[in-house]
Amino acid sequence: MLDPILLRRDLQTVVDRLKSRGVDFDTERFNDLESRRKAVQTETESLQARRNALAKQIGQLKSRGEDASAVMAESQAIPDRLRQLEDDLAGVQQQLNDLLMSVPNLPHESVPHGASSDDNVEVRRWLPGAAGPDGNPPGLGFEPRDHVAVGEPLGLDFDTAAKLSGARFTFMRGPIARLHRALAQYMLDLQTTEHGYTECYTPYIVNSSTLYGTGQLPKFKDDMFAVSKGGDDDAKLDEHGNAYAREDQYLISTSEITLTSVVRDSIVAATDLPIRLTAHTPCFRSEAGSGGRDTRGMIRQHQFDKVEMVQIVAPDHSYAALEEMARHAEQVLQGLGLPYRVMLLCTGDMGFGAAKTYDLEVWLPAQNTWREISSVSNCETFQARRMQARFRNAQNKPEFVHTLNGSGLAVGRTLVAVLENYQQADGSVVVPEVLRPYMGGLAVLQP
Repeated sequence: MLDPILLRRDLQTVVDRLKSRGVDFDTERFNDLESRRKAVQTETESLQARRNALAKQIGQLKSRGEDASAVMAESQAIPDRLRQLEDDLAGVQQQLNDLLMSVPNLPHESVPHGASSDDNVEVRRWLPGAAGPDGNPPGLGFEPRDHVAVGEPLGLDFDTAAKLSGARFTFMRGPIARLHRALAQYMLDLQTTEHGYTECYTPYIVNSSTLYGTGQLPKFKDDMFAVSKGGDDDAKLDEHGNAYAREDQYLISTSEITLTSVVRDSIVAATDLPIRLTAHTPCFRSEAGSGGRDTRGMIRQHQFDKVEMVQIVAPDHSYAALEEMARHAEQVLQGLGLPYRVMLLCTGDMGFGAAKTYDLEVWLPAQNTWREISSVSNCETFQARRMQARFRNAQNKPEFVHTLNGSGLAVGRTLVAVLENYQQADGSVVVPEVLRPYMGGLAVLQP
């Protein structure tokens, strides 16, 4: 969530920065709510001062033996009005909060302006061998097949998945299922042993408060899978027997949600920062409105696995941490020998909560193009402000932390990249060397 103080102090700058993201901020509504807030607070302060003055006047009248009934009547009416004003202020603050909850983060000054992915900027690329004449990886020496054609003879089974669950799910069996698991284990081992992340196991179901904190709600409600618990009534009873509504629950779309939320509603010691966390989880996304895009195979699934990296840091370290996390994701691809490039996203292509984002794009020979396999973002205080996640600074005062997240990597898409880049003309797939210890020494998958 944006800083309300910044909006009050420099609204036009905020409006201009949001416009670079293609967002028109509702200044009329914001100004109206701010005007109402100020009016309520002004009347509240005036009444509080009047109440104090009347209390003093009552005391003086009584000390002189004079009639204080009229002054007391005025004074006794003030608390009711103050309670009404308190309710009015809470209502205005809630409307302001609702408005700001739907507004994306401000882009960092280093983010290039642009409207779409066409305006993203390539930062660097890495190839395991010499580049072809167009600067991309050279051909395989035969006509490459896509991961579906390569994978189905090896155990990828989309028909069974469709029978069990519907479209955009994957069933795997045999060595290819083990290869999928090996990829996740390799990623976790690299992030924990080499890069200092603490491995976590997290819930796959979270409440709506958690999703509001990290920014998935209310913006992306249609992209979430809501869940219900069998036998639950709509209402619960607290310890006093009072009924309250059950909070909505959802399957996680990324473990960024659970890992980042460990600092929700807390103040951590500065000495505890940076916090580095990683987890391997399934991720669930309904991807409303994405019909027709990448529906073949594993590129865009309702359920997929991901190894997530999260860092929670002091503000003065967050952009160094962003560069560090991008390198941590890159090392996975380098270890696997997969060609990739790093793209700096423009203002119009960044995610809702990001101030700056790098996408890692892996080369897919069958598509003859680069495809996203990791996204690494600095959210600055955007999530922390929503979560009330703070640390004690050098002056021992609470200050919002900066939160960062990144894929290290999306396991399914990495499997796609391995199948396509390591395919052989006979239909077999060479297992990358770093994965062979996880595969019991198996070096080649045979159809």
